[in-house]
Amino acid sequence: MKSSLTLFTLSMLLALSASASEQEQRTSLDDQTGVAVTIYNENLALIKDQRHITLDKGLNHLAFRGVSARMRPETALLRSLNPHYQLHVLEQNFDFDLLTPQKLLEKYTGKQVRLSRTNIATGKKTIETGTVLSTQGGVVLKIADKIYTNPQGEYIFDNVPDNLRDHPTLVTQVNSSSDQAQTVELAYLTSGLSWQADYVAELSSDDSTLDLTGWVTLNNQSGTRYNNAKLQLVAGDVNQVKEKIYPSARTRAPDTMMSLAGSAMAEESLFEYHLYSLNRTTTLANKQIKQVALLSENAVPVTKQFLLQGNAYYYNSGYRHSKQKMKIAVYVEVNNNEQSNLGMPLPKGIVRVYKNDSQGNAQFVGEDRIDHTPKNEDIRLKLGDAFDITAQKKQTNIKKVAHYAPHHSAFESSYEITLKNAKSAPVTVTVREPVPGEWKIIKENHSHTKAASGTAEWQVTIPAKSSETLVYRVLVKY
Repeated sequence: MKSSLTLFTLSMLLALSASASEQEQRTSLDDQTGVAVTIYNENLALIKDQRHITLDKGLNHLAFRGVSARMRPETALLRSLNPHYQLHVLEQNFDFDLLTPQKLLEKYTGKQVRLSRTNIATGKKTIETGTVLSTQGGVVLKIADKIYTNPQGEYIFDNVPDNLRDHPTLVTQVNSSSDQAQTVELAYLTSGLSWQADYVAELSSDDSTLDLTGWVTLNNQSGTRYNNAKLQLVAGDVNQVKEKIYPSARTRAPDTMMSLAGSAMAEESLFEYHLYSLNRTTTLANKQIKQVALLSENAVPVTKQFLLQGNAYYYNSGYRHSKQKMKIAVYVEVNNNEQSNLGMPLPKGIVRVYKNDSQGNAQFVGEDRIDHTPKNEDIRLKLGDAFDITAQKKQTNIKKVAHYAPHHSAFESSYEITLKNAKSAPVTVTVREPVPGEWKIIKENHSHTKAASGTAEWQVTIPAKSSETLVYRVLVKY
C-alpha cells in the first residue's frame, strides 16, 4: 500500500507540473522596459520590444500581447538579454483575430450559446439555449426544434476561445533555462508604420535666399502603440522581393554620425542608405499621425530660373499655326552643400514654398517633390509658370535639303521666339530646344550653347516692360 501511495503521489505531482507548464503566461505592455522602432520608406518597420518577465524553468506557453496587428510572424525573433539565460522557441502562433461580438459568434458556429430575452410587455426575462448554425449575413440560431434568424436579445457565452484575443498576440512555446526574472526582446518586421519627409521653405523678398524647415510625418496604422520609443528612420529604397523576405537587421558599423544643425535628429550612413535617429524618445499611438522636426536652416542661397522648354517634333515637318503661345516655367535651385548652410543627406518628400506679401502675410507660391538627395547635390523645384513673362513661337520657314549617306533625310527650318517681360525689372529666360538627329545652328541672333548632344540652349535677357525676339535657323539630318 505504501508503494502504491508513493506512485499515486508521484503521478499527481507530474500531472500538476504538466498542467502548470501548459498554463499560459501573459506579458503585456505593462511589462515593457523599452521599445525601439526603425521605420523604412516602403511601409516597413523593424520593432524591438523589450519586456521584464519571469518564466518557469523548462517549457512555457508565453503569450506576447500588444504586438503589431500587421506583424510578419515569420520574421519574429525572441531572445533573452541576460547572457546567462537561454530561450529556445519550439513553436509560435500569431493570433490577430481580435475579440468582437461578431467574431465571438463566428467562433461559436456549431456550438451552443444562451440567449437572454426580455418581454417588453411583462418585463419577464427568459434564457434559452440554442445552437449557432451560421453567422454569414446575420445570425441563424436553432432553439429546440425551431430556427430563428437574427433573434433579438443578449448572447451569453461560456468562455472566450483561445485563438480569439482582445489584443494582437504572439503565442510561443519556449524553453527557458532559468526561473529567475529576466529581460527578453522580441524583434520582428511589420507593415502599418510609415514615414515621409515634408519641407516648408520661405523665400526672401528678393528671391535670393530661403529659410528651410524639414518635418518627418509618421503614420501608425499597425494596431498597437509604442510607448517612449527610440525612433529611427531609414531613407533609401530598400529592395523587397515578392516573397517578403527582408534584409537582415544587422549592418556594418556606421561611417559617421553628425547632428543636424537646428535639428532634433542625428544622421548617419547605413549600408547604402541613411539613418535618422531622434535624440529623445517619443510615443507612437495607434491610428495617429505625428510630426517630428527634422531640420531648420536659414538664409539658404537660391538660384531662380525662367525656363522655356521646346519639343523635338518641330524640326522635321511644317508647323501650321502662325504663332504658338508657350508657358515659361519658374524654377528655384538650391545646392545641398555646407556653403549653403545645408550639406546633409535629405530624404525624399514634398517641398512647399511660401513668400510674404507686402503686408507680411505668408502666401503659398508652389510645391514640388524631391527624391533622396545626397550631400553636394542640387535641389531643383518647379514652382509653377510665370504670369508676367510670356512667349510666342512660330516657324518662319522649312525646306527639305540635299543629304548624303549615311543620312536618309535633311531639313532646314527657321524660327522666331518672341519673349515679353511685363515686370519692372529685366529678366533672363533660358530657352531650351531639344533638336533631333545630327544638327547644326547655321544662323542666330543670340549665341547658343550645346547643353547636351540633342539640346541647344540660349540665355535671353529681356529688358523691363519690353520684349526680345530670338531668331535662329537649324539644319537637321536624319
